[in-house]
Amino acid sequence: MKQPGFFDVEERLARLSGLGDQLEAFSRTVDFEVFRPDLELALAYSDGSKGGRPPFDPVLMFKILVIQTLNNLSDERTEYLINNRLSFMRFLGLGLSDRVPDAKTVWLFRERLTQAGAIERLFDRFDATLRNAGYLPMSGQILDATLVAAPKQRNTNAEKADIRAGRIPEDWQDKPAKMSHKDRHARWTLKFTKAKRQDDGTIPSSDLAIPFFGYKSHVSIDRKFRFIRKWKTTDAAASDGARLREGLLDKTNTASSVWADTAYRSKANEDFMDKEGFVSKVHRKKPHLKPMPRHIQKSNAGKSVIRSRVEHVFADQKSQTGLFVRTVGISRATMRIGLANIVYNMRRFLFLERLNASA
Repeated sequence: MKQPGFFDVEERLARLSGLGDQLEAFSRTVDFEVFRPDLELALAYSDGSKGGRPPFDPVLMFKILVIQTLNNLSDERTEYLINNRLSFMRFLGLGLSDRVPDAKTVWLFRERLTQAGAIERLFDRFDATLRNAGYLPMSGQILDATLVAAPKQRNTNAEKADIRAGRIPEDWQDKPAKMSHKDRHARWTLKFTKAKRQDDGTIPSSDLAIPFFGYKSHVSIDRKFRFIRKWKTTDAAASDGARLREGLLDKTNTASSVWADTAYRSKANEDFMDKEGFVSKVHRKKPHLKPMPRHIQKSNAGKSVIRSRVEHVFADQKSQTGLFVRTVGISRATMRIGLANIVYNMRRFLFLERLNASA
């Protein structure tokens, strides 16, 4: 069989470009070098004077995390596909004979960033890139949250009680291997969804309540460009509304209006927004045991037209990148969700730049 030559590889890459290689578009649009200072600060690499194999370039490793997030890959699958796909190699600047980071190296790199709490700085770094490109947060902001699934735990009732109380179950304390696989931060909650129409055409009077285990991603997007500007990760049982007062509002937005659903409507939140100079466009709740007044119903409907834009963000993250937490603990979940938020903003940036180029 004919051995592949240099020109055969170039021809295959040219065909991939013609078919629309998203990673190539990322390379053209996103300057990944802007992340280098924050990556090197978080990793705190030595100068290598003590010898040993030098670490992989941190920007290359960060680009691997982008690939992993874009395609919802495990570390092992990531290693395999980098070796297998020319598009991945080109994005990373690797040749066929170059050394490829293995799954353990990818895990260690992500773990070091997680322990350093670097994901917030990396997110802010790319947000600065968006602002420098002219995408300033404008026209107000929209808040919402979505549940992110995590691997379910098999714990006894006593263990669950200890976890809820913030204690480590006694049986785990002398079993570090077992405890490393136990997620003590994720929580169960109920996910309410609209009841489906029955075979006879009727709709049940009550919605469905589905048990859900994992975390919750809270975001604030700007109304004009729909970039994520602020975000927070909590366990799945955390209240949506309380997060509004925990740094989720973007004070740099050029407009003061804030849209959100009824979960964010409370006196504490209304007072907080009024004090901070924001204008509440939060949905009003239905009066208890009373019909919704027509003027409030009409007002909520108008707000929904704008508020619904945030749903597109979560739909994109779950359909395009398969947002799911594979890891254990709130710190790693924050890293995973933070990466998903950065990648969403990158994809949105790429879309808007294409739109502007064709205008």
